[in-house]
Amino acid sequence: MDFVRLWDRITAVQPDPPDWLVWGAAAVALLAVALRPVWRLSRTVVTIAHEGGHGVTALLTRRRLSGIRLHSDTSGLTVSSGRATGPGMVLTAAAGYPAPPLLGLGGAALLAAGRITVLLWVGIVLLAAMLLTLRNLFGVLAVLATGGAFVAVSWYGTPEWQGAFAYLGVWFLLLAGVRPIVELFSARRYGGAPGSDADQLARLTGVPATAWVALFLVVALACLGLGTAWLLPR
Repeated sequence: MDFVRLWDRITAVQPDPPDWLVWGAAAVALLAVALRPVWRLSRTVVTIAHEGGHGVTALLTRRRLSGIRLHSDTSGLTVSSGRATGPGMVLTAAAGYPAPPLLGLGGAALLAAGRITVLLWVGIVLLAAMLLTLRNLFGVLAVLATGGAFVAVSWYGTPEWQGAFAYLGVWFLLLAGVRPIVELFSARRYGGAPGSDADQLARLTGVPATAWVALFLVVALACLGLGTAWLLPR
C-alpha cells in the first residue's frame, strides 16, 4: 500500500456506529472503572496518560525530560530537570490528573467528526513517542501492549471492531479520569498521599492542595459532560 492510499485510509470519514455499540462501549468502560478487580488492571492505562501529560507539558515548557517510569502497582514517576519553581514547573506538576479526561475529550471530538481511524493512529503515535521516554521494563511492556492493541485493531480490525475499540477507549478515559481524583481526595482526607501532585503544587504556589484537587475534579467532570454530549447517539 503506497503512502497516498494509506493516508486516504487513515483520514477517511467513517459513518456513525450503531447506537447499541456506543451504549455497549459506555457500559463496558463503566464496569472497567467501577469494578475493583478490573480497575486494578485497567488503571495502568490511566497511569500511561497521566505520566504522558507530565512528560508532554515538561517538553512544552522547555524543561528537560529525563524519563518516565510506570510501575506494576499503577503508580508512575516522571522526572524532568530545569527551574525548581516557576510556571514551567507548576504546569508540569498540574498536567497529570487532567491529562486522561482531556485526552478523552479530544477523542470524543474526533469520534463525533467520524474520524475513528485518525483517533487510532493518533493513539499509536503518542504511545510510540512515550516509548522513547520510558526507563523501566514494566513501563515498556505496558506501553507496547497498549500500542500493539491499537496497531492490531487499526490495521486488521473491521470497521465495527475499530469503532467498538475507539468508543471503548474514549469512554474509558472520560470515566476513568474522575476516579483517581476521587481516590486522591479520599486519601488526603485521611492523611495519605503526602507527596501527591496536589501537595507538590501547594508547595510551589501557596494554593491549598484541596483547591488543586477540586480544580482537577472540575476539569474531569467538565470533560466527561461535554464528551458524553458528543458521544451519545444523536
